[in-house]
Amino acid sequence: MDVARKKEGFVVKKVYVLFSMMCLVLLCAAAYAAEPQSGQTPQAAKETKETNETTLAEVVVTATKTPVDQSKVTQKVDIITNEEIQNLTFTNRNISEIFRYQPGTFVNPLSRNDANWGSYGGLGPKYSVYMLDGLPIDSFVDPMSLDPIYLERAEVHRGPASVLYPNYMSMDFSGNQSSLSGISNLITKERITQPMTSIIGGYGSWNTALGQFYHQGFKNDFHYFMGVSYERSDYYNYGTTPSWLNMRNRPDYDKAKVYGKGTWFIDANQKIALFANTTIHVGDVGRPNREYDHRYSLLNFSYENKLSQAFTLNVKAGYRYYHRSWEEDNYPPRLSLRENDGVIQNILPVDVSVSYKHLKESVLTVGTDMQYATYETYSEPDGGGRSTGNDMTSRSHGLYAQEQLVLGPWVLRAGGRLAYTRHDYEKLGGATPGLSANDWLKPLWSAGVRYNFSKKAGVYANAGSSYVTPDGKAVGGTLKWSDLGVIGRNGQLPNPDLKPESGIGIDVGADAWALNNLKVSIRGFYNIVDDAITTVVVNTNPSQSRAINAGQAKSMGVEFDMKHMINKYIGWFANATYTHSEVSESLNPNEVGAELSFVPRWLANVGLTARLPYQFTVSPYVQYVGVYYDGIDKTGRNKFGDFGLVNLKILKPLYKIQGYMLNASLDVNNLFNRRYVMPWGFRDPGINALAKLELRF
Repeated sequence: MDVARKKEGFVVKKVYVLFSMMCLVLLCAAAYAAEPQSGQTPQAAKETKETNETTLAEVVVTATKTPVDQSKVTQKVDIITNEEIQNLTFTNRNISEIFRYQPGTFVNPLSRNDANWGSYGGLGPKYSVYMLDGLPIDSFVDPMSLDPIYLERAEVHRGPASVLYPNYMSMDFSGNQSSLSGISNLITKERITQPMTSIIGGYGSWNTALGQFYHQGFKNDFHYFMGVSYERSDYYNYGTTPSWLNMRNRPDYDKAKVYGKGTWFIDANQKIALFANTTIHVGDVGRPNREYDHRYSLLNFSYENKLSQAFTLNVKAGYRYYHRSWEEDNYPPRLSLRENDGVIQNILPVDVSVSYKHLKESVLTVGTDMQYATYETYSEPDGGGRSTGNDMTSRSHGLYAQEQLVLGPWVLRAGGRLAYTRHDYEKLGGATPGLSANDWLKPLWSAGVRYNFSKKAGVYANAGSSYVTPDGKAVGGTLKWSDLGVIGRNGQLPNPDLKPESGIGIDVGADAWALNNLKVSIRGFYNIVDDAITTVVVNTNPSQSRAINAGQAKSMGVEFDMKHMINKYIGWFANATYTHSEVSESLNPNEVGAELSFVPRWLANVGLTARLPYQFTVSPYVQYVGVYYDGIDKTGRNKFGDFGLVNLKILKPLYKIQGYMLNASLDVNNLFNRRYVMPWGFRDPGINALAKLELRF
């Protein structure tokens, strides 16, 4: 056995011991809670237990675009409630951190100012589509912009979901985003049951200061929320040394958000809603001429009409605007300004569907969706005019249908999609390309089955296909090929020879309520992607990457998950995921057998929420991330991971009188100061804290 395996085995043993100790402590707590308290009669103890016990009831999910009971869905769907979201710390101010402790999900924001480069279901960051109220959003950009305060809940739909949900036509970062390994749906508040105003102020590490105003209410049949927030920080050197980030001063930033939503319940069968969010994010990355200015805007419109007891019409439309601009200097010889670079995107998604309920609980869904997107990159040299790097438009159209048939304990699902995508290239890499346009027409399919042994136990299996076209940035890059290895030229190199990729995903699993308040589930998955497009690091100094067809990629793994509400005071969860991923076929022999980028072999999470005396609520979360790599070339990739993290959230109401409440909270991230290294020269800044006061009325 080599040193690496010994080390991995030792780490696994540590995780196992930690998990076992946590389970033992919690089981003892459960036993203690079940015992009669001193001086109690058995009958009184029974009444106390019945009063304290909390049941983890089944919930309604939106996996079929209309609400259905979770047991009538073939896919595994995890629900993260508003209360659970409030108990989380957001280390990097990234809403994707809501999913950080879910099985099979590796959330990995590089900093407070950079995107999430993680993985889903054993595949890279572009294989799970993020949704906001059922419309696709950018899984890299939008989580840096949205705010968790207005979320009702979040849903994670695992397994292939390409029939009802389209790819997202983003061209930036890792490009188009496919739902091969599932979707993550963020659901905003809609029906307000209690008017409320919240004023929050906070201060923390690195002179981080924040202020937030939020208000929700209703007037007759019109329900709404609105708010603003502002945060600034001197932040901390989050780069390794030496690296292209080489910071000379603190990388300060300012981030402001304005958001709101209104929902009009026209009558018992109709409702219409409009949500808007705008974020301005400015700062620098720690050098005099390395400032940035990012503007993100998002609009969602929805209309629902229950045409009859059987038919429901859903119409959704949106608009996304992304404008990121940043300075580039002449480092390392000089710190003078070289140029200002930027990217502008406009994306308009539309989805129209009709659901037909029949045979009591069966649902037939048919619909169509489309997206139109523009993508432009530009450069403004110091003392010169603007030049365009990439300029392209894309559009997609889809027709889909899915039947979900419920026959007693059986749930049978089958569906298909006809997907069309077209790209028009005006410029790639600053030049008019030889290929002016390209289009693809692809049929997709998905099927699933579930058998419910009872209301508390069931087994399921799903399979489906996906299709991802090469995006404009991957084809044209943000650099020219002549920039390879040139110091100061940071970005993505072009690859005009990219082919589209296709994939098939399969999963099987089982879930059961071992007790009314204890749910246990296990899920295995297998994904295979042909002509896989992946981003590899070509250089670290300068920071340069390139998209390539890796040949064939496979990932397989197993997830184990359990959640337990011992009583109304103590709840806990634990999950673990083992993933084996590899490039199974490639023209480069150094890539065959290599693990896929950003996919840890091991992920494990343990979390606890305890309501203590004096109204303290304490939520410690422990995460272990196993080894992963930033590329698939075994001779040039870098190794990361193999670390554990502990984050802690403490809540305490301080004062309450006549409808007014003053609450305090403390977030402690990276409790044991693990300054682990991440891809592209990034490093976690270590332990940090944020204290907040909230006046609620």
